[in-house]
Amino acid sequence: MAFKLLSFPFMKPPLLQPKKIVKLLYPKALFRISGKNKNEVFLTFDDGPIPDLTEWILDELKRYNAKATFFCVGANIVKHPHIFSRILNEGHKVANHTYNHIKGFKTNTADYMEQVRACEKLTGTKLFRPPYGQLKRSQYKALLNEQFTIALWDVISYDYEKISPERCAQNVLKNYRSGSIILFHDNVKANDNVKYALPLVLQDIHLKGLTTGTL
Repeated sequence: MAFKLLSFPFMKPPLLQPKKIVKLLYPKALFRISGKNKNEVFLTFDDGPIPDLTEWILDELKRYNAKATFFCVGANIVKHPHIFSRILNEGHKVANHTYNHIKGFKTNTADYMEQVRACEKLTGTKLFRPPYGQLKRSQYKALLNEQFTIALWDVISYDYEKISPERCAQNVLKNYRSGSIILFHDNVKANDNVKYALPLVLQDIHLKGLTTGTL
């Protein structure tokens, strides 16, 4: 049986944080980090690396001495290895977002896990986030069986949606808190919203005396 994890109807705008039922269905997934550092938040970026936007994000993170976790698509790592190397060289963390950014609901579990393993060979990590937030229960169990850590999110920016840059920024600014895993994207759809919202979020984190960590 497939449950719609963090996908319609659970996470469409304006619902910015996961419902409790989602956390109950996937109790071993990470939604928020608590207990490690009360002054820390966790910026994450899905779908890259790609030219321009990923590089711009890295420049902005460097301005604030901020760290982030990049959930990379395997095919993009192969296309843009120099950007992938830059992410690592600048002290950020890379993680697995499947090889071809596939939809879990439309993929059988055996094929899904092949995609995960192919990306794992490139990232060298057991940290995983499902594209589109789609994960069948069978896929969830298979990931846990192979000792993957499934990282989801506490606050989603909706940067990929057709919303104003101002709303994208407010989606995060009004909802993040200590321990939040904040979801942005480094893909073409998110370009304008991320370039507006991320500097405001980084500035707000700095002004509040918070730090950024990697998952």
